[in-house]
Amino acid sequence: MRLPILIPTLSGLAMAAAGAAHAEGQLNIFNWGEYTNPELIKKFEDTYDIKVTITDFDSNDTALAKARQGGNDFDIVVPSSTFVPIWIAEGLLMETRPDQMENFHNIDPRWVDVSFDPGRHYTVPWQWGTTGVVVDTEVYKGDPNTSSIVLDPPAELVGKINVVPEMGDVMTLAILAEGGQSCTDDMEVLKRVHEKLVAAKPKWLAMDYASVEKFTGGDYAAGLIWSGGGMRIRLEAPRFVYGYPREGYPIWMDNVAVLKSAPNAENAKLFQNFIMDPENAALISAYARYANGISGSEAFMPEDMRDAPEIVIPAEFAEKGEFTPPCSPAVNELYTRIWTDVLK
Repeated sequence: MRLPILIPTLSGLAMAAAGAAHAEGQLNIFNWGEYTNPELIKKFEDTYDIKVTITDFDSNDTALAKARQGGNDFDIVVPSSTFVPIWIAEGLLMETRPDQMENFHNIDPRWVDVSFDPGRHYTVPWQWGTTGVVVDTEVYKGDPNTSSIVLDPPAELVGKINVVPEMGDVMTLAILAEGGQSCTDDMEVLKRVHEKLVAAKPKWLAMDYASVEKFTGGDYAAGLIWSGGGMRIRLEAPRFVYGYPREGYPIWMDNVAVLKSAPNAENAKLFQNFIMDPENAALISAYARYANGISGSEAFMPEDMRDAPEIVIPAEFAEKGEFTPPCSPAVNELYTRIWTDVLK
């Protein structure tokens, strides 16, 4: 169902007026590396006469730690859905009320009343995707749609695997492989997960946010990776395929939020509204190769994204994906203990 546009608040009216008159000033974005399309930024700068500065982070934990320290000039941050409730609970985000912004009606209904930000009072969609495996079919001829490629690697892949060092993704993949559910506190399941990950780690070559070139250049023959990265690798080297683990795999969403300490809060709100426009959301996706959560953006997508297997989940694996919910502090503590052992 398409949600009605709510009556703008005074701040919403002020924002619209500022946009019409060109806002001027600055905007400082704190985002994942290699995740922001320069064309999108230039269009925003030209539209509002705002100078944008982008600072990269490499993990949700890094971004959160930096924000907790304070002393920065960041206006916008892009946390994953599992971390958004932490940012909100700690009072780090401004309640910007995207649900009252002009372009809010463009959000795909699937992503409107989300558990991590009910009704979207703080965040707007940036991109969403899956966590799966990528495999060089010249090295490995077997089924790519299994988490065993990473968790119990076949001989030809041992020592040639890279795993993204994101605790939530790795833990969820292993838990689902052991028959558990996201955020489980079942100690029997977690014991098996601990044993499996500790045994698998020596068979990996690296735990890194690897570049496409590391795969296409032959450094890695397989990996646990995000779907957009899988697509970029395939486009450069068609011998690679992206697999959806039939044992289960995580689905996630990254979201644009405004820091409570933002020095350019009104410009940040303009940016939130700006990226809910379908044409602008398509620019986001065209760069990093993920879906974006904005209805109508498909019409502006690159042709090679419209039926890409990394974006359009095959029907046989559609029900194997699980949108990863935020876990409780107690569960996160259990996971951190396991993760610490894996990283040793």
